[in-house]
Amino acid sequence: MTPIRSATLTVLASAILATSLTGCQFSDDPQQTGEIVIRADLELSGAAAPAGEAYQRALELKVEQINASGVLGGRTLSLKVKDNRSDPNESLRNIGEFANDPSVSAIIMGSCDACAVAAAKTINEKKIPTIALASANEVATPISDRRYVFKLAPNALDSAATLVSELKLSPTKVKDVGVIYTDDAYGRDGHTAMKGELEKAGIKIAATEAIRAGETDLTAAVSALVEAKSDAIVVWTNSEQSLLAATQAKADDFKGGLYFDAHAAGDLFLEGQGGVAAEDTKMVFSQTMVIDDVIATTPAKAARKQWFRDYTARFGGYHGASSFAADALQLLTDAAVRADSTSEGVNRDGLRDVLETSQMDGLSGPIRLTPDNHSGLMPQALSMLVARGGRWRLAS
Repeated sequence: MTPIRSATLTVLASAILATSLTGCQFSDDPQQTGEIVIRADLELSGAAAPAGEAYQRALELKVEQINASGVLGGRTLSLKVKDNRSDPNESLRNIGEFANDPSVSAIIMGSCDACAVAAAKTINEKKIPTIALASANEVATPISDRRYVFKLAPNALDSAATLVSELKLSPTKVKDVGVIYTDDAYGRDGHTAMKGELEKAGIKIAATEAIRAGETDLTAAVSALVEAKSDAIVVWTNSEQSLLAATQAKADDFKGGLYFDAHAAGDLFLEGQGGVAAEDTKMVFSQTMVIDDVIATTPAKAARKQWFRDYTARFGGYHGASSFAADALQLLTDAAVRADSTSEGVNRDGLRDVLETSQMDGLSGPIRLTPDNHSGLMPQALSMLVARGGRWRLAS
């Protein structure tokens, strides 16, 4: 690993503070010492390992930055990560272990929707504040059963609305669309959201194809959408499957537009056959993934640029999902500082209460949590990106 390419400590502290909660005041009391303990349950092996590894890198980098900045005064931030193997049962064991440790203030979970849903009951019973980086609606709803569960990832309805707005602007006058989606919680959320948004826009669905979350042979599914003579194809799958879909569409000589949901975001650079096939494909995602295309006109944008530089300097590339993990850690750290402490550590109920009313212009974009909405990423965080020259760029 190469060293973090950072500016001075003062610049680093400024970047961190620029993404802190609105109105948050860190204490200067020299008597406040000890650790703020955060634990993470991530997919470091199994099907979701690429995202899990990106989350781990982001969390470890963010911990270094927060501790080096001095914004916590006499406190330090402590992080420990455990692999859930992309298995809800293993994840539940991890959550139980974390929750039973009174020194642990809060938990961050990875992208596994089934893991977050399966753990919700334990999280609520143990009263351990948790931010999941999973996307399915059920992760954070119903709130009556998710009082201690929060979500930080693109929402299906927001992604669908952004995609359909782009389809309406297409110069080719899109009249009908084919949709391929994974037959899991988030994929079904996306299918439902796309149907509603397309209907409102007066665009017909030519055909739909559901595939298994781990499917690697998309030949039949993509070919069916091409044969339906769709003007465009919307791909609502993970990044690996999205590139497979692009490859098959090119093999089938598909002439329409390809559009990826936010779940397709992975590495900034697109390699191999999939990367070539995805040229000119559009994807809805956070602008942070292409922040090097953006002029830093605000402190928040400057912080995003610094994060992008630090991450790429450390790891040699950029992964789209990294900013969500960093923002989750920032949210929990800020809330822990503002919550009351006990002899055993941060008061979990106090941390939950602060978190539930948190606002932050984060690395991923604007984030707002309320008692009625535990899914924090705002629609304004999403932009359209386009694949050009083997990497993602800002579409406009």
